[in-house]
Amino acid sequence: MSDRPPEALLWDFLRGSLMTKALGTVVDAGVPEALAEGPRPVSTLRGDPDTLHRLLRALASDGVFRETETAVFEHTETSRLLLTSGWSEFAHLFGGVFFGATADLDASTGEPLFARRFGAGFWEWLAEHPEERAAFDAAMAGERDRPAERLAALEWRDGEVVVDVGGGNGALLGELIRRRPELRGIVLDLPETVRNEATFGDRLQFVAGSFFDAVPEGDAYVLSGILHDWPDVDAARILQTIRRAAPPHARLLINESVIKPGNEPDGAKWLDLLMLVLAGGRERSEEQWRALLEGAGFQVESLGSPIVVTCR
Repeated sequence: MSDRPPEALLWDFLRGSLMTKALGTVVDAGVPEALAEGPRPVSTLRGDPDTLHRLLRALASDGVFRETETAVFEHTETSRLLLTSGWSEFAHLFGGVFFGATADLDASTGEPLFARRFGAGFWEWLAEHPEERAAFDAAMAGERDRPAERLAALEWRDGEVVVDVGGGNGALLGELIRRRPELRGIVLDLPETVRNEATFGDRLQFVAGSFFDAVPEGDAYVLSGILHDWPDVDAARILQTIRRAAPPHARLLINESVIKPGNEPDGAKWLDLLMLVLAGGRERSEEQWRALLEGAGFQVESLGSPIVVTCR
C-alpha cells in the first residue's frame, strides 16, 4: 500500500488519464527524438509552442523531461527510456487506441467493448491499420532481455527446436538463440506481422499462420504475452492446438504474470483491465492458470517465471 497522503493518492488517479494522453501526445510529436542530443526550446519542436510548453511542463513536474529554463526542455533518466525499444510505441498505443478503448470501461458488462467504438474487434482492427500493427509489434518486441535471460537459464538439449507461438517479429526468440546458440527457432505469427527477415539468420525462421489452426512441431513451445489476450475459451483453443502438435517430450514455457492475492502493488491487476476492454482477455491467478492448463491436457511443473508445463 502507498504511504502517500490519501488526497495525493486520489489525485494521481483523477489525473491519470491526462498523464497518459500527455505522454502519448509528445511522443507522437517526436519530442523524445528531438531532445536526444540535448536541451531545445519548444519553439524549435514540431507543434504549437505554447501547447508543447504546457504539455512538457506538466510531464516535467513528475520527472518525465526537465525544464532547464523557461520553455527549454531536456531528457531525464526516465524520459530517455522513450528512445529505447518499445517505450515510445507503448506511449503511442496507451495515448491512442488503448486510451479510446478504456474510455468505454463499464462495470455493468464483462464483454469486450472495443468493437463498439472502433467498428471491429481489436485483432481485426490492427490488421486493417498497418501503422498501428507496426507500433503494436514494436511495443511487444521491446524489453526482451529479461524474459530471454529467464528462458536461457533453463536446461536445454543441443539442437532443440523452440517454437515461439505468436512470436511477433522474432525479437524474443532471437535473443534466446543468441544466448543459447545450440537451439533452433521457429516464429509463428500472422502473415501481416511486421518483421525484418534479414535479422532471422540460419537458426531462426518465420512461419505464417494462426495459432488457432496449427503450430509447427517442436521440442519446446513459448507463449509470451499471448494467453492473457484471450478469454478462457479461446486461450484453451490455443493450448489445444499446441497440444495436438507437441510430441510427448515437449514442454510449454509461458511468459506471463501470475496474479497474487492481497493488496500489494501489482501491475498485472491494471493490465488485466486493458485485456478486458481490448479483447475480453485476462490476467490469471495461480488457480486460474492451473484450471486452464490442466484442462487443456498439460501438467503444471512450475508457476514461476516462466510458467513451465509439460504434456501429460
